[in-house]
Amino acid sequence: MDKQEIKQRIEKLRKTINHHRYLYHVQDRQEISDSALDSLKKELFDLENQFPDLITQDSPTQRVGGQPLKEFKKIRHSQRMLSFNDAFSKDDITDWQERFIKLVPEKDKNKINYYCELKIDGLAIELIYKDGFLQTGSTRGDGNIGEDITQNLKTVEAIPLVLGRPTSGGTSDVPKTLVVRGEVFITKKEFKRINKEQKEKGLAVYANPRNIAAGSVRQLDPKITALRKLDSFIYDLKTNFSQATHEQTHKILKDLGFKTNKHNKYCKSLEEVLHFREHWIKGREKLDYEIDGIVVIINNNEIFEKLGFVGKAPRGAIAYKFPQAQSTTKVLDVIVQVGRTGAMTPVAILEPVQVTGITISRATLHNEDEIKRLGLKIGDTVIVGRAGDVIPDIIKVLPELRTGHEKNFKMPEKCPSCGTKLEKVEGEVLLRCPNKNCFAQKRRNFYHFVSRAAFNMDGLGPKIIDKLLDEGLVQTPADLFELKEGDLKGLERFAEKSAENLIKSIQEKREIALSRFIYALGIRNVGEETAIDLAKHFGSIKKIKEAKLEDFDKISDIGPIVSKSIYEWFEEKDNVKFLEKLQKFVKTQNPKPKTQKLSGSSFVLTGTLESMSRDEAKAKIRELGGDISESVSSKTSYVVVGLEPGSKADKAKKLGVKTLSEKEFLKLVK
Repeated sequence: MDKQEIKQRIEKLRKTINHHRYLYHVQDRQEISDSALDSLKKELFDLENQFPDLITQDSPTQRVGGQPLKEFKKIRHSQRMLSFNDAFSKDDITDWQERFIKLVPEKDKNKINYYCELKIDGLAIELIYKDGFLQTGSTRGDGNIGEDITQNLKTVEAIPLVLGRPTSGGTSDVPKTLVVRGEVFITKKEFKRINKEQKEKGLAVYANPRNIAAGSVRQLDPKITALRKLDSFIYDLKTNFSQATHEQTHKILKDLGFKTNKHNKYCKSLEEVLHFREHWIKGREKLDYEIDGIVVIINNNEIFEKLGFVGKAPRGAIAYKFPQAQSTTKVLDVIVQVGRTGAMTPVAILEPVQVTGITISRATLHNEDEIKRLGLKIGDTVIVGRAGDVIPDIIKVLPELRTGHEKNFKMPEKCPSCGTKLEKVEGEVLLRCPNKNCFAQKRRNFYHFVSRAAFNMDGLGPKIIDKLLDEGLVQTPADLFELKEGDLKGLERFAEKSAENLIKSIQEKREIALSRFIYALGIRNVGEETAIDLAKHFGSIKKIKEAKLEDFDKISDIGPIVSKSIYEWFEEKDNVKFLEKLQKFVKTQNPKPKTQKLSGSSFVLTGTLESMSRDEAKAKIRELGGDISESVSSKTSYVVVGLEPGSKADKAKKLGVKTLSEKEFLKLVK
């Protein structure tokens, strides 16, 4: 982009961010997620950093909150209430350190260390005490002027009405005026209780704990606020006690009677900061309140003050956010991917972006109808999301950021691999290539056959499969078992040892579980769970092959479309020929569960488990006689909820299905 285009991009970003900030801070509602808004703010911050001459006074980077609500009296803060710039990766936090370290005198550089705080997902407040008694409490508002919510904050038990006497600072006297800042929030337990009451009254439930906290402190009747049982942590002291470090500030706050977060920690180096954040990424679920990152502050108060501010944020502190479940990026192109069953799937090529700590450059668009629903064009700015092990999705298009150079996408009429005219099967939304000999489908079938859930052939990745196909060494996956070391040694990428290891990996798979064997065949609409159902019901490939169409319909979790797919696969001559060849090399086994402890119980998994992979969790359930399902229904026994759960957790609550935390699940399967 040239400078004029960057200027236009900045203006559009400001307008979009201001719109969503107004909804969030003033109206207590939101149209996009916090992480998506953070991503837009980060892009604006980076562009303004690159072109400081384009920064204007009304930029969102130069201000903090929305306008105060009209229902409350206004309070002007003695010092502006500021916010922090965000970091999302190790590179971001390292860049921050490199930026401020240049401004620190050489003699003071050895004094640099940090104080890390958990970043609470609540509402920022300022408290002013006169002669040791709470006089006023206010919201941050626009940073300069907040809302007077004193009576509401007096209902928060964690906020002292009268101060204690400090012993950690340079004096034991409490000054006439004392100003502190912190956060008001609501616990997860209280969040669940309030939403349960909302449901019972037939009212809308709250989206997240922060919305309840914000709404509660803005109640005109303090009695309603008191019923919400808000909590608070105080983290900053704007009154001088001759404290030399931020760590000491926290000790003084505790002495004064304020509730401070016991998990906050002194870190002597950036390496320790990284460890602290990593610890709380894994440990956040154990807390009784929501956090979305950590705040990293230069511990030495003198250095912190000398560094000053840039825009709305202090140079000496930064919010180091946890991996985002959503982020914003641009769609560079849309390509069509040919699946193993001939299905045409449009895929968005993205400007690389981090989502849940992983860099992604592609997102599935599912089908043509989904592109129309999103209103997506090539060149659009979009919100992408990724929950648990799920492939990244485009959640929303932001048309307000368009430049006019975006292009429409049209699905091809012919297969991009073999040129065959595409067909649309009645009842399906996908276009398909009907050519069974389509080379792209062959490749995908091979990738599927050796995948972890199928034959799990270690070391046999897409590049090696492509090489074997290109050299004509294999035609079908069954041919893999006929390969010899000598066939590979002359090929590029293959040394003697790697050829030996690959052949060994293939030969080790001559015996396999029946369910894995069925899944590896690549039958349309047959996933891992359906393959397991077939193995349980029939017990052998021979019986499946001999079954009639109505026999498949008798299996409870298999519908008519899947039944037809299975029956037709075994009726096709080429498939039968492939199966017969494969069975010459591979024997199947159908192991029974070790115990029947979970017999009759069905499980759905959502989110990421910390102690094991999703496949390991499924295997554990099956070992104990339990069943796995991909969708939640009233017949589901348990929904296991990990980190960053998807909509299945919400559906479980709606249907009254019991949910298990990872800890509860581990106890059950112990």
